Amino acid sequence: MNAMKSLAVAAALFAAVSGADAERVEKIRYADFSSWYTREITESKVIGGKRKTIYEVAPSGHAAGNKPYRNLGGSPWATSNVYAKVSGIVKGSNSVAPVKRGGNLVARLQSKMEEVKVLGIINLDAAVAGTIFLGRMKEPVTSTKGPFTNMEMGIPFTKRPKAIQYDFAVMMPNLNTRTRATGLSAKKTLPGRDNAEVYVLLQRRWEDSKGNIYAHRVGTGRERYARSVPWTVGHRLPIHYGDITKKPFFKPYMGLLDGKKAYYAYNSKGKLVPVHEVGWDPAGTAPTHVLLMASTSCGEPFVITEGITLDIDNIAFVY
Repeated sequence: MNAMKSLAVAAALFAAVSGADAERVEKIRYADFSSWYTREITESKVIGGKRKTIYEVAPSGHAAGNKPYRNLGGSPWATSNVYAKVSGIVKGSNSVAPVKRGGNLVARLQSKMEEVKVLGIINLDAAVAGTIFLGRMKEPVTSTKGPFTNMEMGIPFTKRPKAIQYDFAVMMPNLNTRTRATGLSAKKTLPGRDNAEVYVLLQRRWEDSKGNIYAHRVGTGRERYARSVPWTVGHRLPIHYGDITKKPFFKPYMGLLDGKKAYYAYNSKGKLVPVHEVGWDPAGTAPTHVLLMASTSCGEPFVITEGITLDIDNIAFVY
């Protein structure tokens, strides 16, 4: 009997320790990409007057009309799909859409050319990358200059996950060139292949009396994909805390974001301003915000390798 009791106690202790050490996977809301909200944008007659369907990661629904979109149903996600009105001309752009994989809906991101034919005569192309991110898009987009200025990048977040997890595949065309196309001038071919990428960045932000926003980097996870990757379930991207610049895995693109690389956020005055990353916080620091993005491009705006495709699903934090 004593032996049986000892075995029972040992089993209970093992279960308690195993439970304490067990991982916890916490899905991000709407990151199973099973529901989508569609919008119908009617483009200006001068560029053909087509009706374009634009998808948003949100509760299922539909709306028609050229109206700015605001995140619906508590969705934390924004996309590169936009309603633009530049110099009075309305254009819709869609580079993110649902597709089926194994019977389930996933998000498909694509690098593509948005073709515009003005008055049926002049052809203009704009290079568009497929992107999803935690944050909001400011609509309508009124300029092709500085696309980051239309994006509120990041959401409030105070936890310290050890990784993000997702299912994904990359389809990479057999090209070693990129194309620059702003929609305002002729396309230009550039050397080198663009990469798809996924990243998660944790920041501790603060604002000064003038409304400027600054941040220290708390945690970093960033991967780029230069070749095709078959459908992979449960891929883990580790988050590294503290200053990682001396770590063997560090790459320059994992560094601080400031200047032209700075993302934007709304300050307390309601103005969208750059977030200046000015340093690294110690490894034990709690963040105030998380930035999470998946994209078919890692370079400068309006420069892509046409045809790069990233399918992604089931994005979650791992603790």
